[in-house]
Amino acid sequence: MRSRKVSPMPRTNETATRRTPLPAWLLAAIAVFTIAWGGNQFTPLLVMYRLNGELDLVFVDLMLVVYAMGIAPALLLSGPMSDRIGRKPVMMAGPLFAIAGSVLIALGESTGALLLVGRMLAGIGVGIAMAVGGSWVKELSTERFDPTAKSTSGAKRQSMALTMGFGVGAGVAGTLAQFAPMPGQLPYLLHIALTIPAIIALTVVPETRQSPHLAGGPRETVLQSLRTPSVKNPRFLLVAAMVGPWVFGAAGVAYAIIPTLMQETVGQPVFFSAIITFCALLAGFIIQQFGPQIASEKSARGSLTAMGIVIVGMGLAMWMSTTLTVASAFIAAIVLGMGYGLTLFTGLNEVQRIAGPRDLAGLTGIFYCLTYIGFAFPAILTKLSESIEWMTYPVMLGGGMVIAVLMTVVIALNSRRNLPQG
Repeated sequence: MRSRKVSPMPRTNETATRRTPLPAWLLAAIAVFTIAWGGNQFTPLLVMYRLNGELDLVFVDLMLVVYAMGIAPALLLSGPMSDRIGRKPVMMAGPLFAIAGSVLIALGESTGALLLVGRMLAGIGVGIAMAVGGSWVKELSTERFDPTAKSTSGAKRQSMALTMGFGVGAGVAGTLAQFAPMPGQLPYLLHIALTIPAIIALTVVPETRQSPHLAGGPRETVLQSLRTPSVKNPRFLLVAAMVGPWVFGAAGVAYAIIPTLMQETVGQPVFFSAIITFCALLAGFIIQQFGPQIASEKSARGSLTAMGIVIVGMGLAMWMSTTLTVASAFIAAIVLGMGYGLTLFTGLNEVQRIAGPRDLAGLTGIFYCLTYIGFAFPAILTKLSESIEWMTYPVMLGGGMVIAVLMTVVIALNSRRNLPQG
């Protein structure tokens, strides 16, 4: 049987002329924002769970792993699924997973099983938001739905929605946990209250993909629909895939390693963790405003600039780990946050230029899986520092900087090769 392309939705009166009080892309982006809020609100609260002493320290770190275990399959499966059956039915599940995760974590402040399941559900929600929600935002940021959109608008809006959600969620949750009552519940209750309207808003967002059998083509098996042909594109392998791990590699050092190193130095560690996370992600959000100007369609200038910032940030983190001052912590975190923001934008921009309509969400999901390799950096560094005497943080962060340099060389050698058309 000849395999079939999944066609874009035909231009009908319902999808092309439907009007909502807010732009359709913004409604989808708000849902991405609230899900990202739920995913990262937990990060500054890790300090609280460690200080409470009710949970084993290894168990607390395990919750980060479980979160990633929820994200990975959601990224790999939900994207191709939405390429097959449409963005809307798959994305509608994202906020529901996010709410379920917050409910369980709020109920299970000192109950390990509830925390683990809650974190996994939150991860599934984030995976759906990244792969499906991001692709939906991109498709809604085209001339058909938004005449003002530019070619880079999809990547910019998608990365900004995620970054805002990650940053504001962490900042608000950490502040509430440090100063408000019910620190183990109030942040999650607020997230639930914000996410419910986002679900309602999604119901009026137009679909941008059509189910294959409705498009009139031959049916495709589930396994066939999970294929992502553009993953073999040399441009993806030698540019986007080199940038990917440093998205959350840079962010993880900024808002996991730095607060951990400063835990004994600052007086209010939970609040400090929240503020350092917020500042790092705010820096990422700000630089994303200039992403379209930094990037180039003729080379990997954007990716090279992003990696240059990451290299500087890793060097500053190495310096900060020897001084352990508040000033050095903020300087390093802000530069690393800029690296996070620009690597995310440039990576998504490359992906959206490489992928065809058939596998946009699938390739987006694969790219995000690569970004979450960086999510393991903090746990790896912590384990190495405990197990090998000479593996100090300055040594390991310096080693990370060298690896970033080598990956930047690969990008530079392929900067003008295999350029996407259009």
